[in-house]
Amino acid sequence: MSAYYILLYFFIYSFLGWCTEVGFAAVRQRRFVNRGFLNGPVCPIYGVGVTLVILMLTPFQFNLPLLYISSVVLVTVLEGLTGWIMDKIFHNKWWDYSGRPLNIGGYVCLLFSIIWGFACVLIVYFVHPFIHKALTFIPHTLGIILIVIFSAAMLADLYVTASAIFKFNKYLARLKIITDELHEISEQIGEDIYQNIIHALEKQVQSKRKLDDVKLEVSEEVRTRIDELKSHAQELGAKIPGIPRRLVKAFPKMESRKYKLQLELFRQKLNEKLHKH
Repeated sequence: MSAYYILLYFFIYSFLGWCTEVGFAAVRQRRFVNRGFLNGPVCPIYGVGVTLVILMLTPFQFNLPLLYISSVVLVTVLEGLTGWIMDKIFHNKWWDYSGRPLNIGGYVCLLFSIIWGFACVLIVYFVHPFIHKALTFIPHTLGIILIVIFSAAMLADLYVTASAIFKFNKYLARLKIITDELHEISEQIGEDIYQNIIHALEKQVQSKRKLDDVKLEVSEEVRTRIDELKSHAQELGAKIPGIPRRLVKAFPKMESRKYKLQLELFRQKLNEKLHKH
């Protein structure tokens, strides 16, 4: 099989995979969600997965059990490897099957592996013959031009998306510094309040009002610092590009390895804005 058709398969199935993900999300969430990792209408993991199935497993098409089992194994390995690599590169876990039975590291699970196996069999028997036939009608020169255009667009999209994710991780790192300092201030205030109350009780202060006054004693300097930190966090949030916001919506179970709490705070803020609109 020529590289020409392999690349066309990759782009076609990347697009069809994106359509599948968007359709699935639309049914569940009742709204459009770009479920792709990239900004464009493509899910490269589908393009790679289906193309590999076609290249490696088409010889087994006359042996249905072998085709199915091979599809399950191949797609499971691909999904698990992709999730692990993306985790290591971006320090984020993009999907999580940990709540499902018979999962491996949350990257893959038996249920979806079974589903992918059935999907691959349908593709090999019914979808791909039609796709290949349709591609033969495209003039070869036009096909090459399309491959060049799609390749350039996908690489540019990958660069923009990856850059935005790395910037988002830096934002989470800065947000962690802010939240850590707020936590330290909170603990210090709590300790000061505790010491003040104990001191007041030792002096046999019986008035509840006076005790409440003691609890609320926070220096103006501390209040100012708290306001500064909150303001700084809001300024940081306003500078976040749209790509991380889209990705957080697209991958609702995405988990940051280093900044789990900060990502959850960002997700909560994003959900609040969605509900307001």
